[in-house]
Amino acid sequence: MSDLTTYPTIRKATFYEKLAGNKVRCTLCERKCEIPPRAKGFCKTRMNVAGELYTLVYGDLSAIESRPIEIKPFFHYWPRSTALTFSTWSCNMNCDWCQNFHLSKLEPQPAKAIYYSRERIVETAIDKKDAGLCASFQEPTLLSEWAIPLFKQGKERGIKYCCYVSNGYMTLEVLRALYEAGMDGLKIDIKGDEETYRKYCGGADIEKIWRNAHEAKQLGLHVEIVNLIVRDVNDNEEALQWVIGKHLKEVGAETPLHFARYFPAHKFNNAPTKTDTLERAYELAKKAGVSYPYVGNVAGHKYEDTYCHNCGEKLIQRREYRIVRYRLTEDKKCPKCGTSIPIVGEYCGRQGLYYNY
Repeated sequence: MSDLTTYPTIRKATFYEKLAGNKVRCTLCERKCEIPPRAKGFCKTRMNVAGELYTLVYGDLSAIESRPIEIKPFFHYWPRSTALTFSTWSCNMNCDWCQNFHLSKLEPQPAKAIYYSRERIVETAIDKKDAGLCASFQEPTLLSEWAIPLFKQGKERGIKYCCYVSNGYMTLEVLRALYEAGMDGLKIDIKGDEETYRKYCGGADIEKIWRNAHEAKQLGLHVEIVNLIVRDVNDNEEALQWVIGKHLKEVGAETPLHFARYFPAHKFNNAPTKTDTLERAYELAKKAGVSYPYVGNVAGHKYEDTYCHNCGEKLIQRREYRIVRYRLTEDKKCPKCGTSIPIVGEYCGRQGLYYNY
């Protein structure tokens, strides 16, 4: 088994503790798996080799694509830019409705893996004129040993931003290491309440996820929250009010909160979320004091747009993930009332004009 370590995508892990009996405890995510020799953790990307923990996905990328930042969705972060987006394999959760199950449900295969160097990814981003680097598609936490030096190197080469699209279940140690390496954006998917995680996502301590969202804000990262609303699972008013209340408490009124429409996928066949449920969630959030709620996965919906929370003026018009009109002033204020709008980064287009894609 020690021969595995000759593969380029297998490296000694950074985040773990040694235990008695040659066991190890992984400290990458809050599952904190205790792994005996010759075994793997929950996510199947970490293996105990002779009392040392190894990652099996170092530079093992399952997808690479230049994508608009709005598709993540990030609506208040480097608008109309693109990020070189990449992923690896597997996940530390097990959601029944996963849209990217073709990546998240597959274990890594080091013997067949193609190793991608950090230099190659940074050069690709520069060649494609991508403003940022983004780990997404499946759970990026599993790629952190490789992504941390990648983000540092990218910032040194002039990459403007680095971000994760995550379920938010990493440890504080990992979150802080990513921040120190240059990660400045974090989108967290909230699946619902504790019962939702227990029944449908393989279990997770939801309080640790909100803790990470709060800590990311304290560190100065740009944070956006997405609540995927699944029909007959977490679409009742009690569940919606709980998410809204936690959002206001942990990340504050000006942090964008997206209510995303679910569609059947993987093992889950409930009907798609009703549009009026998403609209009700939006209205509840506005009434509670969330300044920037959004409705997602409903093409052309008016609640995809950004409105001034003070006067209601439409400031950014979107068509799905495309910005078709941007009306903020150069100093990111509402042109009608002068209210400052919390947008991070430059707008990568010409103001006030419509664009055809």
